[in-house]
Amino acid sequence: MRKLIAIIAVFGIVFSAMATEPQVKKTVKPIVLNKTSFAEKVFDYNNESEWKYKGDKPAIIDFWAAWCGPCKQVAPVLDELAAEYDEEIYVYKVNVDEEAELARAFGIQSIPTILYVPMSGTPQGILGAAPKSQLKKAVDTILLNKDDEK
Repeated sequence: MRKLIAIIAVFGIVFSAMATEPQVKKTVKPIVLNKTSFAEKVFDYNNESEWKYKGDKPAIIDFWAAWCGPCKQVAPVLDELAAEYDEEIYVYKVNVDEEAELARAFGIQSIPTILYVPMSGTPQGILGAAPKSQLKKAVDTILLNKDDEK
């Protein structure tokens, strides 16, 4: 009888330990867009003349290139923002070398160019590699309409 109680106790401990294992947080990365996916998820610039964002939550769009030093500096920051704001915004990336037509359509002449796309209204952009604090402030104020808490 004692052996049976001991075995049941061991199984209880094992099963309770399995039930309380921490969940692994999913890794969220920016979403790479090409001309087709941009038209589907953001704006169909070939068929629409007036801006109308198609997304269901605000977005950041990073226009970048693999050879661009400042683009490489801002890339890990955008990865962090994608994870931090996972439920609130999209973070998109457009490689201007692979999607030259798309870059031309939006007048991208300097990279990195980061567009902040709110749910309504027109996108706002910044040029160059900004620090994380500046990017977060823009997300909070332009995209999420949060007041400056400082």
